[in-house]
Amino acid sequence: MINIEDFKKIEIVVGEILSAEKVPETDKLLKLSVNLGEPLPRQIVSGISLYFPDCAGLVGKKCMFVANLEPRTIRGLESQGMILAVSTSEGKFSLLAPSDEIPVGTRAK
Repeated sequence: MINIEDFKKIEIVVGEILSAEKVPETDKLLKLSVNLGEPLPRQIVSGISLYFPDCAGLVGKKCMFVANLEPRTIRGLESQGMILAVSTSEGKFSLLAPSDEIPVGTRAK
């Protein structure tokens, strides 16, 4: 269990996926370029490839991201955040997404 003060430290931000490509020689990884409303896009590496065989369909989607994770190197690629998603034991999967009228860079409160 975490307390509310710990939870408040998490920066959840609306981002738009600018590009998505499969990481070579992996089954699960995608490399995303994401606009979080900052001067430069962020690179986020995520293990969601199995749910998106045509990752080009992710381009232009708005999703929710954790923006204040320490960068982590995954398969030689720096990941600068985390995309938020849910899945079930039956294999159902969904990215967490805001409604269309919420602009990129909006922070969860």
